[in-house]
Amino acid sequence: MLLTDGRHTGVTPGWLWGVVLTIGMCAGLGGRAEAAGLLIADGGNGGVLEIEEHTVAVVINNGVVVTTVTQVFRNTENRQVEALYTFPVPKGASVSNFSMWINGREMVGEVVEKARAREVYDSYRRVNRDPGLLEQTSYKTFEMRIFPIPANALQKVQIAYYQELDFDHDWATYVYPLATSARQPADARVKGKFGLSLEMKSEVPIVAVESPSHPKEFATARHTENYVQASLEATGGSLARDLVLACHLSRPRTGLDFVASRPAGEDGYFCLTLTPGEDLEPLDKGMDYVFILDVSGSMGTDGKLAMSRTSLGAFMKSLGDKDRFEVITFNLQPSTLFGRLAAPDAASLDKAVRHLGTMEARGGTTLNPAVSAAYRYSESGRVLNVVLLSDGLTEQAERAELLGLIRNRPQGSRVFCVGVGNEVNRPLLTQLAEDSGGLAAFISSGDDFERQARAFRRKLSYPVAANVKIAFAEGRVYDLAPERIPNLYHGQPIRLYGRYRGSGPVACNLSAEISGRDFRKSVELNLPEKDEGNPEIERMWAWHRIQDLLAEADRSGSRTPVLDQVIRLGEGYSIATEYTSFIVLENDAEFARWKIARRNATRLERDRQAQERVRAELGRLRQKSAQQLGPVEAAAPGGQGPAAPSAAAPAVSSAPGSPVASAPQRSRPSRGIDLHIGGGGGAIDPLTGGIALLLAALAAGTAAGGRRDRDGRRG
Repeated sequence: MLLTDGRHTGVTPGWLWGVVLTIGMCAGLGGRAEAAGLLIADGGNGGVLEIEEHTVAVVINNGVVVTTVTQVFRNTENRQVEALYTFPVPKGASVSNFSMWINGREMVGEVVEKARAREVYDSYRRVNRDPGLLEQTSYKTFEMRIFPIPANALQKVQIAYYQELDFDHDWATYVYPLATSARQPADARVKGKFGLSLEMKSEVPIVAVESPSHPKEFATARHTENYVQASLEATGGSLARDLVLACHLSRPRTGLDFVASRPAGEDGYFCLTLTPGEDLEPLDKGMDYVFILDVSGSMGTDGKLAMSRTSLGAFMKSLGDKDRFEVITFNLQPSTLFGRLAAPDAASLDKAVRHLGTMEARGGTTLNPAVSAAYRYSESGRVLNVVLLSDGLTEQAERAELLGLIRNRPQGSRVFCVGVGNEVNRPLLTQLAEDSGGLAAFISSGDDFERQARAFRRKLSYPVAANVKIAFAEGRVYDLAPERIPNLYHGQPIRLYGRYRGSGPVACNLSAEISGRDFRKSVELNLPEKDEGNPEIERMWAWHRIQDLLAEADRSGSRTPVLDQVIRLGEGYSIATEYTSFIVLENDAEFARWKIARRNATRLERDRQAQERVRAELGRLRQKSAQQLGPVEAAAPGGQGPAAPSAAAPAVSSAPGSPVASAPQRSRPSRGIDLHIGGGGGAIDPLTGGIALLLAALAAGTAAGGRRDRDGRRG
């Protein structure tokens, strides 16, 4: 099985022949097929491969999402075939496992350097045996080749990826991407079952779960205020949109989270999450916005231009009376709408919307002149927000020049990047935004554009903590990622990963610049001697280290100096990258013959044990919830027969489109000391108590209502 970009030496142009089958939907139009993946049968004469089953299991815990995708393919031909399978992954996701079933047994893949993985694959393919190879072909897409699938046989494969859950103020959003570009015209039709199940555990109470993309297809259940399930099942039918699930929390995640993982005999890993919450006071001053819309030819695919117009319209409508704005469109050269900064009144907004409606996607992408033009709108004493809506598919030669332009922006300006859909260069847009002190957002085609616009506007309407630094005393903490900590925006968490030696308390020193003033605070963290409950953060640490290395190399213009480190991290932590690939061999003896260590098999077993403990805990919650349903056997007070049904029964919703109803509230144990800020109240542990002072400072000394509470170790 091979995930490749087609440059593999053992693959001839004949593999481009075949039938493209999609997983999870039926659609095919003009060379565009939308699905969780594309399966192309090889063999010169094409071939028919059906999707027997496609299931997705999602478990969210400790802010880390584990998505496990299992597919069963059926070869309907009377001959063996080779199949290419292409699938997208969400932003910030790390593909961390690839398995295929050989002779009825799961064989777990291992990660090796890409060229060596291709060499191994070729050697088996020539002798008609069962290798598999998974490769990252771009910043967004992976491919694998299944070989051979015998005549009329089934082939089962499994892919897992880890990612951080998207939090924005009091919303948490999960996206399962279904959009993939076909390499040839195809009429794609679903065969068999498609199902997605999601379980989320959160210490912050969950008010409701909804699906902006499929409001009528998902069934939801809230077993407690801290544990919800959602599921979708379909046979055939159309799933042409990304699957989007949004959880509304009772209050935003506020304060400091510290989660550790430490296997026996190794240095530890940790994830530190800092999130500002409700007690910020909005800024009462206007800002300037220059919206830059990419109208190059690449924006014409996947409906990206139409989605960008809709997003931009929602952003503009969210502007305040004191704001001003301009719209620049660009492909080979930029074009301005007003030639000045205009007030967001009805006339100017109407003109902007009508203007955007005339735009067509064509030509190449030259971004630098558009950004330079936007900078000319900078005025002393006004904040300039340059908002770029683009897929980031600019020429590679322009990248270093563009990063330099971002670094030399006018004082008081920030760049924000909005990527729409799945076919976007997420690493580039993220780097452009963070290098300018801004941030990047990515909007799925199935999401709620107006909600996203309000969230975007809210971030810019509150004070920003700039030049955030987090340092640790005593030299026991090392290899922090990311090395460059981004600015702290309202409702947008900062996650910092690292390694540590020893155990016990360690001082964590935070500093930031808030409204021109310096802020410093020290809190104490406890580094555990052993913790096997959160192994996922080990891969997330390694993935962030890889992204740091590549981003820093791109700033200098050459990746060559960091490739050895990237390959070493990819192999050591079983992460598929542009330079490392998963290889699956027939049995353990074949791995030994090639001297490929079974690192991932060992790591995956440990991960699965930890995940099973989480599932067991969730199972106990479901059982406890179910026991509250139905009549109560005990006598009612006073001996007057059976008691009435419990009022504490959980809320369950399976009606199409209905959000989870309100579940009964239960008392939550205090996690430390009480600290009242700006009239709010709530239990806060000592860690969050230290961060609370930072959040209060962010409010610039104003009284701010709102309750503050730690969200705990898991969520």
